[in-house]
Amino acid sequence: MTVQPADGLSPAAAFPDPSHDQWQSLVEGVLRKSGKEVSGSAAEEALSTTLEDGLTTRPLYTASDESPDTGFPGFAPFTRGSRAEGNAAGGWDVRQRHALTDPARLGEALLGDLENGVTSLWLTVGGPAGVPVDGLARALEGVYLDLAPVALDAPADLDAAATELLRLYEERGVARNEARGTLGADPLGHEARTGVMADLAPAVRWAKRCDAEYPGLRAIVVDGLPYHEAGGSAGEELGLSLATGVAYLRALTAAGMSVEAACGQLEFRYAATADQFLTIAKLRAARRLWARVAEASGAPAAGAQRQHAVTSPVMMTRRDPWVNMLRTTLATLGAGVGGADSVTVLPFDHALGLPDAFARRIARNTSTILMEESHLARVIDPAGGSWYVERLTDELAAAAWAFFQETERAGGLPATLRSGTVAERLAATWAARSAKLARRKEPITGVSEFPMPGERPVEREPAPDAYAGAPGGLPRVRRDEAFEALRARSDAHLAATGSRPKVFVAALGPAAAHTARVSFAVNLFGAGGIEAVHDPVSVDAHTAAGALAASGASVAVLCSSDALYAEQAELVAGALKSAGAAQVFLAGRPGEYADVDAHVFAGCDAVAVLTSVLDRMGVA
Repeated sequence: MTVQPADGLSPAAAFPDPSHDQWQSLVEGVLRKSGKEVSGSAAEEALSTTLEDGLTTRPLYTASDESPDTGFPGFAPFTRGSRAEGNAAGGWDVRQRHALTDPARLGEALLGDLENGVTSLWLTVGGPAGVPVDGLARALEGVYLDLAPVALDAPADLDAAATELLRLYEERGVARNEARGTLGADPLGHEARTGVMADLAPAVRWAKRCDAEYPGLRAIVVDGLPYHEAGGSAGEELGLSLATGVAYLRALTAAGMSVEAACGQLEFRYAATADQFLTIAKLRAARRLWARVAEASGAPAAGAQRQHAVTSPVMMTRRDPWVNMLRTTLATLGAGVGGADSVTVLPFDHALGLPDAFARRIARNTSTILMEESHLARVIDPAGGSWYVERLTDELAAAAWAFFQETERAGGLPATLRSGTVAERLAATWAARSAKLARRKEPITGVSEFPMPGERPVEREPAPDAYAGAPGGLPRVRRDEAFEALRARSDAHLAATGSRPKVFVAALGPAAAHTARVSFAVNLFGAGGIEAVHDPVSVDAHTAAGALAASGASVAVLCSSDALYAEQAELVAGALKSAGAAQVFLAGRPGEYADVDAHVFAGCDAVAVLTSVLDRMGVA
C-alpha cells in the first residue's frame, strides 16, 4: 500500500531536523571505535582533508556555509558561466590536439577526428614538434575552415603561422567575420617554458589586426599549463594566469586598444585534473577573478572569460596507461560541469609519445559520451548551489587572488619570472606534493598502488618536443616520475639479466594472520618493479632459509600479525640472515626485533625504501 502525503505536507515532516551537534556526536562515536578520543569540532577536523593553497575539505557542508552571491549565468561576476545558456546550448567545443610533423599524416588524422565528433583543431605549427608552415595548407585540405575553428600553437614562428592561416582563409573564401579560433600568441607562456625573454610586440600587433578585421578570432592565449606542469597548485595556476592576463591587458591598452577590445582578444587555458570538484571550482573561480580584473579596469561587462580546459599532462602515467582513460574522464566531467567553453582530452598514451588512432578515438568519445549519453550539457551550471562547490570556489578564489596580489606587488609576472620567484614558489609546492606521492598519501593507481610489474610496456612513436633543448624556463613534472625512475631501473635489470629484482615474502602463520600485510608488501615492492616471491604460503624458523634460497632473492620481508611477530619474528629473521639475506624488512609499525633491519608500513617513504633496496641489490 502506498501512503500519499496530505496536500502541503512534506514527506519528511514526520522526521525531526537533526542538528550539527547531533551529527558531531555520531562522528565522535565512530571515531571512538577506531581509537580516537576527540569531541566537538575536533571530531569534524579529524575527518577533514587538507588541500594545497591552505584549503581544507570538511566532511559536512550546510546552508550555514556562506559564499558570495554568484549571480546568474552570463552576467557578472560570471561564476556560473560566461554565457547565459551555459553549455546547455549544445555542449562544449571538443578540441583535439595534434602535434604531427608530416602534413599528409596530419591531414588524415584531422579529417578522421572531424568526421567523428571533434569540433575544433589545436595544431602545433612550425619548429621541431609541429607541421611545417608551408605544409599547413596540405594538412587542412578538406577541412571546412568556416565550420571548424583552428587554434594555433606556434612557439617557433607565430608570424609565419598566423600569416599562413589567414592566407588560407582568404584563399578558401572564408569571410573574415566567419573565421573562428585563436592564433595562440603567448609570449609570456613561452618565456615561462624556455627562459627566453618575451617580446610582446608581435602578440599586440596580431591582437589589433584581429580586433579590426577578424571579429571571431582571438590572438592571445593566457596559458596556465606551464605553471601547472611545473608543479603549481590550482591557486598558483589561477594567480599566475591572472597576472599574465593583466600583463597582456597593459600591453594592449598601451597600444591604443580599449579594455573591452583587449579582453576580447584573450582566451584562457587551464588544466583539468581527476580531482573533479577542484577542477569545477577552479574554472568557476577563474571566471569570477577575471570579472574582478575587468571591473577594476573599468569594463565590467567585458569580464566574460573564454576558457579552454586541457586534461592534465601531470596526472598522465606511463605505466598502466589504460587508467589514464578514467583520469581524463573525471577531468572532462569537471571541466564540463565547471563551464569550460572548449575541452581537450589528451589521449591515454600522451605520456608515451604520439597517440595512435585508437587513443584519439577514445579521447574524443570521452566528451561525446558525457554530452550525448550522460546529458551533462543539458543543465546550466550543474554544480551551482552546492554548498561544497560554492564554498570551495570562494576559498580557492581568495587564495588565488592573494597570490596574484603578491605577484603584482613584486613587479608583475614578467619581473617575477625573471627573478626566479615564480620558479621557487612552484618548486616548493611540488616538493611538498612529491613527499605525499612518495609516501603514497596521494596514490597513483597502477603505479604506486596496484602496480603490474610484469605487464608489457605500451610503446609509441616518440613525440617531438617543442621545448627540447630550451636554455631555461620552468621544469615539467609528472606525478609518476619518482616511481617511473625505479621501474626503469628494474626494466634495465630485466634486460641485462633476464629477471627482475626479487624480494622474498616470508609470511608467518595462517592466511588470516598474514594476508593483509602480504598484499601490502607485494604492492609496495611492485611499485619499484621488484618481484615479490611468496612461495611457500607460510614459513617458520625451520623452513625460512630453504625458501629464501629457492626464491633467488637477497632481501626478505616478514608479514604477519603483531601477535605472531612477538612469537616468531626474531627467530625467522635470524634464520633468513643466517641463510644470506642481505636485508630483512618487517611489514608493520616499527618495533624492536633482532635481525630485522627496517620496517615498511602505510605512510612510509616508499620511494626512499625502494631506492635503498635497489641500491643494496646492485640494480644500476
